[in-house]
Amino acid sequence: MGEQDLDALALGSVRRVERSAAGDGADPEGVSAVPDRATVRLALVVGGLVLAVLLGFGLGRINGGGPAAGGAVDSALADHVHAPGIGAHSHGAGQAEAAEAGGLAVSRDGYTLTPASAEFTAGRAGELRFQIRDEQRRAVTRFAVVHDKPMHLIVVRRDLTGYQHLHPTMAADGTWSVPLTLPEPGVWRAYADFTALADDGRQTATTLGVDLVAPGGYAPRALPAPATTATVDGFTVGYHGTPEPGLTVPLVFRVTAGDGTGPALERYLGAYGHLVVLREGDLGYLHVHPEPELVDGAIQFWLATPASGRYRLYLDFATGGEARTAEFTAAVP
Repeated sequence: MGEQDLDALALGSVRRVERSAAGDGADPEGVSAVPDRATVRLALVVGGLVLAVLLGFGLGRINGGGPAAGGAVDSALADHVHAPGIGAHSHGAGQAEAAEAGGLAVSRDGYTLTPASAEFTAGRAGELRFQIRDEQRRAVTRFAVVHDKPMHLIVVRRDLTGYQHLHPTMAADGTWSVPLTLPEPGVWRAYADFTALADDGRQTATTLGVDLVAPGGYAPRALPAPATTATVDGFTVGYHGTPEPGLTVPLVFRVTAGDGTGPALERYLGAYGHLVVLREGDLGYLHVHPEPELVDGAIQFWLATPASGRYRLYLDFATGGEARTAEFTAAVP
């Protein structure tokens, strides 16, 4: 908008007065063409606001070079290149999804998780079969390979025990299947973590969740107290870093063998470690992003928690050709 346009906006009523004065001085509709002071004042104020916005936009482009000036946007969804030990950083615009819990619904982002059956017999080997369907209820058959697999399936009981990280296989019709045993009665949560490929090439990464049931006497276990160390198969795993609501923070995990030495960590599913974080209560599933390489011999992740509460952390790591899982409880103030 140029200066003439701004003048027209701010002084339009005055110019109408001038045009009326050039005639016979009478309004054709019987209404006076002379504006009152309030009308003129309002027009001037609106024109001033428009001018201020335009000036601010121009100065912003000169000083900042646009929204992405000064380097790449810092996002938990992008590859992190921070130096080891850097502190937490807050979420900026467009980063809300980084701290948003997933797996709370069977439908999200235009996709629906549809199991063939959701009931199992506790302690008996079974099979979970399901499809991912699009908005036209068509079975999706194209998925991106992420961490060496097109589909990651996480299963855990609602008291956050019995964690399993599985990898189903897909048939030609888009039906996924995987052997599954629910060792104890109760309600279990299954999370399908995948990246779907649409016909137009769009990639949609999402996590869908569905409840599975193993009928019987359900005796939920209390969540262990918060701790930063855990033991599994003779290995001690500890981490440092403090999760905070609304911040993306580094969590660094170090594995120590029984003799006090650091074992040689191996890549498992394309990375030195995988971290699943579930929120107590609604079992919200958090995406956690690892560094591609070890940081001073440790496994570093970037975690964004959306709110206060207690969370269960499951770290998958591999050494000696075997994958193991260390579990922790973390309290976010």
